Amino acid sequence: MRYPKFYDEVDTITLYDPLSEVLGSFEEGVIEFSYLNSVQSAGHSCPTVAGAYLMTRKALQALYPDSLPVRGEIHVAFATADDEGVSGVTAMVISNITGATERMGFKGLGGQFVRHSLMSFNHPMDASAHFTRTDTNARVAVYYNPGSVSPDGDASQMQAMMGRAISGDKEAQKVFGTLWQSRVKKILIDHAEDEQVIRVVEISQ
Repeated sequence: MRYPKFYDEVDTITLYDPLSEVLGSFEEGVIEFSYLNSVQSAGHSCPTVAGAYLMTRKALQALYPDSLPVRGEIHVAFATADDEGVSGVTAMVISNITGATERMGFKGLGGQFVRHSLMSFNHPMDASAHFTRTDTNARVAVYYNPGSVSPDGDASQMQAMMGRAISGDKEAQKVFGTLWQSRVKKILIDHAEDEQVIRVVEISQ
């Protein structure tokens, strides 16, 4: 399987998953996610997928500064509906990493490890998402704005290449794909600490 090599340069996200420890899925319940895993799950790499991955990583770093994040103990809320804009794609990427789902998740084992009801939509907020620890109720707001990260080359060239790529032009697909992934790389690596692109704010209880 061949893919842009910068995927391997993106910092991974490591969590403790108590359910996987009980079921013997991963030794000591330690599970690691990479950006490549998110791309495989989503089926594509774009600023939305990159943003969802980056938002999750930054939020978990803030919520768990001294320990591994606990998968299945994180609630995620969005301002928009699940079928509005890019909310669905964002939610699926975050769900894959945190285990949080609205209704479809694991129902639990002996009353523990419940994964549904850990994601919700249509909340009044000005942030891209809220991440909350269910054990302590510590909460952070995450703001993601990729607008300041422009693609390489001329914008009109990008648009022209997109049209030709969608129509099936193989050469245009190669050029467009390279330009597209270049912007994703900028977001994930060059601007990963840029507060104009990604910002995390603690919410007092």
